Amino acid sequence: MSGRPLLNRRLDGLGTTIFAEMSALATATGAINLGQGFPDTDGPESVREAAVRALREGHGNQYPPGPGIPELRAAISDHQRRFYGLSFDPDTDVLVTAGATEAIAATMLALLEPGDEVIAFEPFYDSYTACIAMAGAKRVPLTLRAPSFRPDLDELRALITPQTRLLLLNTPHNPTGMVLTADEQSAIAALAVEHDLLVVTDEVYEHLVYEGTHRPLAALPGMRERTVSISSAGKTFSFTGWKVGWVTADGPLIAAVRTAKQYLTYVSAGPFQYAIAEALRLPDAHFDNFRTDHRRKRDLLGDGLRAAGFEVYQPQGTYFITTDISPFGEKDAYSFCRSLPERCGVVAVPNSVFYDDPEAGRSQVRFAFCKRDDVLLEATNRLQQLSS
Repeated sequence: MSGRPLLNRRLDGLGTTIFAEMSALATATGAINLGQGFPDTDGPESVREAAVRALREGHGNQYPPGPGIPELRAAISDHQRRFYGLSFDPDTDVLVTAGATEAIAATMLALLEPGDEVIAFEPFYDSYTACIAMAGAKRVPLTLRAPSFRPDLDELRALITPQTRLLLLNTPHNPTGMVLTADEQSAIAALAVEHDLLVVTDEVYEHLVYEGTHRPLAALPGMRERTVSISSAGKTFSFTGWKVGWVTADGPLIAAVRTAKQYLTYVSAGPFQYAIAEALRLPDAHFDNFRTDHRRKRDLLGDGLRAAGFEVYQPQGTYFITTDISPFGEKDAYSFCRSLPERCGVVAVPNSVFYDDPEAGRSQVRFAFCKRDDVLLEATNRLQQLSS
């Protein structure tokens, strides 16, 4: 065998995701896992029963249609109209994917050529880094800085070059919890139109906004024909293992993304697609109660982390809290998180792994609050040991 490395050089340095690493550490030590972002309770019983009914009635047990079952595509279209006043043709403007992760991968592979530049908020969700790399493009970070994590729009303008092809935006933003304001969105949209850029928006936390309002960038003037919007059922309905995501965009963009997507999973989650079609039609009370419950959990964990001695950056959305460990005299978040299970029996994630320049997030640690109240209280009680 030649001396050439086995791994494609575009993926050099990526390795195992931090979420797999920290979840394995939680399992090995029996620690409370506040690292990986998955709930510890299932979503609505009616949605779970809809999946069971689909299985029993033979709906989706064989290959579903490549773009997704018609019922789900119609429900996604209705959801966009119901919450945002956006009209998407379910036959041409909607694509069902294996979670938002596949949607991001297919979109990057479809829309990027080697050498294209992609401007994305840093810290990056880790799949962005991998998907941009696999497409042969270059990521260009727009760094969000503590404590507010607001994007510097002057810096964004300065980062745009003739090679810039695409803006990859995440609002509400994981891991910082930042939610773009209407003024920020308008300014970003104006830059996209001025420079004729494509825009991809990751909106998986669209129903978990606690301060401000979620508004899809596709709704702004000049953005409909250049914007690919991505979301999923996992975060909104607490069935992350079902991996049902979707893309909404104008027909030509969907056609491009579908071309790449069909050679990834082709199709997935057949019976679950029927269940999520029903979930998207749940009454407003579900979405309101879901958001209210998670706002309360955010405050419960945030108060406990402050009491334990962390500097806490209050998130406007998502189900993550970013903290700073400097008050403990600690500077290296990765080492801190590696030792935390043995010290306190809690697992968290170091934000430094989401930066191209690890120094920018060297002392930041992310905790997930999508857990039962008793779990959050036990975790914060354990973390009190850090100040004792």
